[in-house]
Amino acid sequence: MAHALPKILCIVGPTASGKTALALEIARRLNGEILSADSRQIYKHLTIGTAKPSPAELRSIPHHFIDILEPNVHFSAGDFAEQGRRTITDLIIRGKIPIIAGGTGLYVEALVDGLFDGPPIQPAIRSVLEARMEAEGGGRLLEELRAVDPEAAARMLPTNTRRIIRALEVYQATGIPLTVHHQRQQRAELYDASFVGIEWERKLLYERINRRVDSMLESGFLDEVRMLLELGFDERLKSLQTVGYKEAFAFLRHEISLDRMVELMKQNTRRFAKRQLTWFRPDDRIRWVRVSREEDIMDAAGSIYPCAVSGLPEGGICGPRSV
Repeated sequence: MAHALPKILCIVGPTASGKTALALEIARRLNGEILSADSRQIYKHLTIGTAKPSPAELRSIPHHFIDILEPNVHFSAGDFAEQGRRTITDLIIRGKIPIIAGGTGLYVEALVDGLFDGPPIQPAIRSVLEARMEAEGGGRLLEELRAVDPEAAARMLPTNTRRIIRALEVYQATGIPLTVHHQRQQRAELYDASFVGIEWERKLLYERINRRVDSMLESGFLDEVRMLLELGFDERLKSLQTVGYKEAFAFLRHEISLDRMVELMKQNTRRFAKRQLTWFRPDDRIRWVRVSREEDIMDAAGSIYPCAVSGLPEGGICGPRSV
């Protein structure tokens, strides 16, 4: 007789969609603990700019993978998957429901499905691509990737240099896009995972993003960025090549005005949210909760609760995909 897979709940969606609020409410109802699947909230000192849960929220429900590393320490999706699985095992032993909440799609995918192994590294191809990356920059190579693997390229930024090089390397070595390799890979099921995504009308989401940027600045975001520099962290660190921080560094270098910084922070955060949605949309395991006001998020918790406890009944939030 096969053993039942451990049950976990994944709450995903774009930035500013309300993942933290929903995860906290569900955790209270389920006797759960939260694993933050956010590639920047793991870092200390990046607090306002990453919209970490408040100290009161962190005290109310145990969180994992928040404030665990200094910004100059490398942490990959593979690291998150390995450590996250150990954390999930510990939670289940203690009778807790693991709730994974965050917008870093690669972290969620690595944890739940495992990482794609892919063809072996091709040193000759990689060295050429690395030299080109140095000479031409990430934007140029990302455009090249977009021509042969648009789905993979849509999930990347020019700053994702290692991922761009790997995707181009796989295509040049095999003639097959990395996305197709992913689709062909057989993955063993590790968890009985329920996926919930929070969906806002685009205009309303963008308004929330704009308000969040204003709130960040009112809460002292620029002081946080100055503190990072005072602590000796190089703004070129991967952890600081992040929407919000990049624009603030440019302002502090007197390259752009304050008004332009705010405009770029809002614009680039909206673009980031769009890329997050591009990542999550193809995953037909996600049941999307459409919301149009803050109260809808709390209402959704009442529908998700029985699904997470009892399984996936027909209809409702945990039934057929809503988009």
